[in-house]
Amino acid sequence: MIVDSAIYREFKNLRVGDYVQIYGEKRPYIVKCRDDRFIICTKPFNLRHTVFYFIIDLKRGLRGPDDCVFCAGYETQEQCEERLKELQAGEIEVSSRRSVSLY
Repeated sequence: MIVDSAIYREFKNLRVGDYVQIYGEKRPYIVKCRDDRFIICTKPFNLRHTVFYFIIDLKRGLRGPDDCVFCAGYETQEQCEERLKELQAGEIEVSSRRSVSLY
């Protein structure tokens, strides 16, 4: 059940290419792809030539990584779009153990 809070409305209005600043982190994340329920955000981690990422699940009100042990990657736009399709199909979901509430 979604509570229509100010934070929820702010996330709901994000578009691809927008920046998302997370409290306590210096560099913002970039919205790579989204649909009505999920938003995938990444930022470069240059030291390891990869990215940090998180997924926002607006329906469950969570922000966190996926629930896979060995994820297929979020480095490119194409990979992010593939992960979004997997989220929509129910093949993966936002980890309930490693996520935080949007509220």
